[in-house]
Amino acid sequence: MEHLWAPWRNRYVVGEEKPGEDLFRKIAQSSDDAAHYVLARTKASFAVLNRYPYNLGHLMVCPYREVDDLAFLSAQESADLWTLVNRMTAALKKAMNPEGLNIGINLGTAAGAGVPKHLHVHVVPRWPNDANFLTTTGSTRIHPGDLPTVYAKLLEALS
Repeated sequence: MEHLWAPWRNRYVVGEEKPGEDLFRKIAQSSDDAAHYVLARTKASFAVLNRYPYNLGHLMVCPYREVDDLAFLSAQESADLWTLVNRMTAALKKAMNPEGLNIGINLGTAAGAGVPKHLHVHVVPRWPNDANFLTTTGSTRIHPGDLPTVYAKLLEALS
């Protein structure tokens, strides 16, 4: 029998580490991109790996300005955000060769937003059969890799 270990995720599962309301503001203001897994920055937005990914390579694109709805972005902020989403999907395709991508936004707590006051676009690479029984019965995801390796691969794909 094989064992798959992901102890870093347990901090989130047991509630020791939950995203705070100011999570994206803190990341946006930090100058240590590697510590926060920030992949790219533009004038109005930034891309960051999700520390608690649905799948390996799951990232988020966030505007710097804290807004909770797409309607509150300026035309320039919106264009910047979606341009970065396109850039990140290209990097994911190059670095990880997914067979599909989920791209989505959860607006509001009822829609599943973990940080409801700061919108962010999820970009999740997908492969056939990337979910298994453990996800449904044990509320646990197994990832065949680690964040530092994925971060390095995506930075290389972006260069």
